[in-house]
Amino acid sequence: MSDLSSIIITFKLALTTSVILMIIGLPLAWWLARPSSRIFSQKIKPLAEAIVALPLVLPPTVLGFYLLIAFSPDSWLGSSWLTITGSTLAFSFAGLVIGSIIYSLPFVVQPLQATFAAIPEATLEVAGSLGAKRWQLFKQIIFPLSKTGMISAFSLGFAHTIGEFGVVLMIGGNISEETRVLSIAIYDHVETLNFARAHELSAGLIVFSLLLLTWLYRNKNNRVGFS
Repeated sequence: MSDLSSIIITFKLALTTSVILMIIGLPLAWWLARPSSRIFSQKIKPLAEAIVALPLVLPPTVLGFYLLIAFSPDSWLGSSWLTITGSTLAFSFAGLVIGSIIYSLPFVVQPLQATFAAIPEATLEVAGSLGAKRWQLFKQIIFPLSKTGMISAFSLGFAHTIGEFGVVLMIGGNISEETRVLSIAIYDHVETLNFARAHELSAGLIVFSLLLLTWLYRNKNNRVGFS
C-alpha cells in the first residue's frame, strides 16, 4: 500500500510539475529563442539562459538545501505561505512541486527554445505583413511547427520529475502518503535490505523511461523523415 501511494504521488507530482512548466516555459523559451534588437534584451538573455541551465550542473542537494532555507517559516516565502495556508511549505506536496519546477526547468525550456529557434523569422514577418494577429500566428504557424517539440518538452519534464531524488528528499523528506515518491521508496527498500522490492520498482522505472524515450525518438525521426 505504501508503494502504491508513492507511485500515485510520483505521477501526480510529475503531471502537475510538467503542466506548470509548460505554462512558464512557453513564453520564456519564445523570448530566449527569438532575435531581439533591444540592447537590454541582448545583454540579459545570456544570464537568463544560465539561470535556466543552472540545475543541470548544480548538485541536487545544493539546490535542495537552499530551497529548504527558502521554505522555512523564518523566510518571507515560507512565512507568507504559512500565513495564507496555515501549513508549512517545507515537507509538503506543494513544496515538492515548487522544487520540481525549478529542478526540471531546463528539461522543458531548452527543447522548446530549440524548437522555436528553428522557426524562420521570415515566415512570421510575411504572415505579420499580411495582417495576421498574434493569436493567428500561434495557431496557424507557431503551434503546427512546434507541436513535436512541445510534446518532447512536456515528456522530458515529466520523465525527469519522476526520477528526482536529491531535491525531493531535501525539501519533502519521507512522509508516507504525502511526500514519499518512488525514488525515495526505492532508497528505503535498499536501506532495509529489501532488494527484491527495490528491484521491482527500479525495473519498472527503467521500462517506463525506456518506452517513453523510444516513443519520443521515434516521433522525432518520423518528423525528420517526413520533412
